Amino acid sequence: MSLNIGFVSTRFAGTDGVSLESAKWAEILWEFGYVSHWYAGKLDRDPGVSHLVPEAYFKHPDNEWVNQRIWGQTRRDPEVSRRVRRMAEYLKGTLYNFVERFSLDLLILENALTIPMHVPLGMAITEFLAETGMPAIAHHHDFSWERIRFSINAVNDYLELAFPPRLPNLAHTVINQAAQEQLCWRRGVTSVLTPNVIDFRNPPPPMDAYAMDAREALGFTPEDILFLQPTRIVPRKGIEHAIKLVESMGDPRCKLVISHEAGDEGFEYINMLQELAHESGVDLRVVADRVSDLRGTDAEGRKIYTLWDLYPHADFVTYPSLYEGFGNALLEAIYFKKPTLINRYDIFARDIEPKGFRFPMMEGYVTRHLAREVRRILEDAPYREEMVEHNYRTAEHFFSYEVLRRKLNAIIANLI
Repeated sequence: MSLNIGFVSTRFAGTDGVSLESAKWAEILWEFGYVSHWYAGKLDRDPGVSHLVPEAYFKHPDNEWVNQRIWGQTRRDPEVSRRVRRMAEYLKGTLYNFVERFSLDLLILENALTIPMHVPLGMAITEFLAETGMPAIAHHHDFSWERIRFSINAVNDYLELAFPPRLPNLAHTVINQAAQEQLCWRRGVTSVLTPNVIDFRNPPPPMDAYAMDAREALGFTPEDILFLQPTRIVPRKGIEHAIKLVESMGDPRCKLVISHEAGDEGFEYINMLQELAHESGVDLRVVADRVSDLRGTDAEGRKIYTLWDLYPHADFVTYPSLYEGFGNALLEAIYFKKPTLINRYDIFARDIEPKGFRFPMMEGYVTRHLAREVRRILEDAPYREEMVEHNYRTAEHFFSYEVLRRKLNAIIANLI
């Protein structure tokens, strides 16, 4: 049986976790003979199978107007309520159009009923599902109760109603055990654990001619030892620990390379990191201006690389996060067979570490023992190769496409 699937979110564009994981789901669904279509306020998908609704983007001016008036306070103005209802009604109409345009059989709601970045869209989806009874899967990445900035708000009634809703035609999936437990406790909703995955059955291809010069083009020499921090620059990534680790190496050839930019949560953090690196004598390079979702050239005609172009050039990956919903960058480092520093954040300790991976790990701070371990990994090639090969085989068993394929098949069979 062939199905037309509709993915719904505020954004399907770039390298955020929702965009990346939804593309993997679509790839697996295509193997079943299911055709995927896309609804969002910002899209980089094929226009022929997409339905762009600018008002559905969480940074649309209308939605930002609402967000400015509902977070950090406990009362809302009646005009805010009226605006939310008008926006939800309009967006609900666009969902009806989306389903009719592509003759959809099933919706997959990517974080749109999870984190309340766009409250009117969540309301619209909930009403649409209640009115139509259409089968749907809510793919939850991070809930409102996991983010401090949503704890004080004037929309608890909306959050109870739609983030997420309890509907008989809606199946729920989560990416970690803690979310599964909290969803059951807070909403009385059962869910299926569907971890983030990578196609470990197919290793990454060899470095091609385009990526071959990335190290030189970004200003590094063949002798440099590159510690890659493959994340955005936000406080929860714990990048100060990566600076401490590089400092502890005591080797001027060691460089800390951050792939993504700052700004999502202000610039105070990057300013602090730059000061810390200067005081510690660490060569910190932010190469976000040369890294993008797609290859190309910048205004000066310089080559733009993707993050996956950088991994083969890295000697070591740092991932000292304080909190992660799962850890896509960790799976990528394993996929490219790179040794990786881990700060034992909660989800790692519960969902990933018990699988038997081997990483140099820290418990909130860099120790001399940890520094010695990292130095050994860099200097002892057989030791390093045995470690990364073991991690790859372990990830193939627990976090491969095959794992997700089985779970999606069962979920859809129960719904349809």
